[in-house]
This record gives sequence, C-alpha cells and structure tokens, in this order.
Amino acid sequence: MRTSPVWSPQQYGTYAEERGRPFADLVGRIRADDVRTVADLGCGPGNLTVTLRELWPEATIRGIDSSPQMIEAAQQYADDQLTFEIGDLLEWTAEPGSLDVIVTNAVLQWIPEQLDLLPGFVKALRPGGWLAIQIPGNGNAPSHSILRDLAATEPYAQYAKNASLRAEVPGPDTYVDALSAEGCVVDAWETTYYHLLQGDNAVLEWVKGTGARPVLQSLPDEMRQRFEDEYGARLADVYRQREYGTLLPFRRIFAVAQKVA
Repeated sequence: MRTSPVWSPQQYGTYAEERGRPFADLVGRIRADDVRTVADLGCGPGNLTVTLRELWPEATIRGIDSSPQMIEAAQQYADDQLTFEIGDLLEWTAEPGSLDVIVTNAVLQWIPEQLDLLPGFVKALRPGGWLAIQIPGNGNAPSHSILRDLAATEPYAQYAKNASLRAEVPGPDTYVDALSAEGCVVDAWETTYYHLLQGDNAVLEWVKGTGARPVLQSLPDEMRQRFEDEYGARLADVYRQREYGTLLPFRRIFAVAQKVA
C-alpha cells in the first residue's frame, strides 16, 4: 500500500467477469442477518462493492481504497447509502463494534504486515459480525516467476528487481489460527480457478492490470515497452492461445470469520 503504483481502472477492468468470481464466492459464504454497516477495504473501482447492495439493501456501505484513480472511478456508483473514500489500510480504523461486515478482496497480499491488521478488523466488528478475506495465492505461478526472473536481469534489474518481490501470503491454516485467536469461528479454504481468457496474449493483459503493474511502472519510459514485449513473449510460450482461448489457472485463498458474540 505504501508503494502502490498508479492503478488503471480500465486495465483492471479487463476480464472483469473472471476477476469478480472470487468476490461472489467470498461474500456468498457470509451468513449475516440484519446488516446495517459494511466496509469494503480495498474496493478498487467499485464495480464489486455495488453488488453488496443486492445482499444488504438496507445497509450503509463504505468503500475504501488507497488509489485515487480507483476511487474516482468508483464514484459513479455512490449515493446516500454507498460511499467511497481514499484510505490506507495500514492506517484505517473504525470505532470498536461499529461494523456488521468487513470485506477485503484481493488487497491484503500487497501488505506484508497483513496478519497484524486482523485484530483491528475484528475489533471493529460488532459481536456476531463477519470478516471476509480473499487473496491471490498464485505467487509461484509462471506469470509471476517469469516476471521476477526477467525483472532480475539487466538492464532491468536496477529499476525493477525490488518491485517484483512479494511477501509470502498466508495459507488457509494461518488465517484459521490468527482469526481463531481473536475470538472468531473461521471458515477457510482455497480454490484454483481455470479462467478461459479471450484475446491476444491474454495473460499479459491480465497481469498488466495487477501483479505486473508495479514492475512496469518502476521502469524508465524508454525501457518499459521492451520489457513488456519480452515478458509477453515468455508468457505466450507458457500460456498457449488455443482456438477456444487461453487457460489461466489461478489459485486463491479465502477466509470468512464470524466474531463470537
């Protein structure tokens, strides 16, 4: 979050349906009744946050994201019950017991200290409230290993090597341990989605909106296109485009916790 690149809602919106599936699976496991207050931490461009209104039409929902570009895009969905604001999750707080539901989807993987944030999230929930977390767990996939390898070679390494590094993410068992210690009943699991993507060099287009973006933006302008071309060629060799599309296996990790009353 502290070194967040400039995000592009347009690029992130590429393959929006596929990106939205884990969010729907995550919130589908929240068994909350009489929901009045919801926070979506790391709300992005708001297209998924707005779907929470279908689940909890009476609730006041706040979307929070560190990216001004994402918040600007999200404002199209705002009204009296649904608001969006810029905020860093490392600094975010809420009044204890003030929230019925907290959702954080595909954002905590950017924060090495994410486990340190969980007690504060649970504290913000009312007794019986729900915390729902989803993060990518594909750090060892070719899409990421190729990125790290290329970023560590010259002439890119002096700019991009550090930008390609990511902290290890917790597994489902770690979330169970951490959230149980905070007085929650935890449901945790992992899923590998097999996304069938359309378009040329589809995996490159996918990662340009997320995991590859910090690396690309770390490079000088005159070097960026060369890197993208080399990276794209390597991805195309691994993720072969077929007549029916390009298959992208994508592991994701989930935890849904209810605070014990």
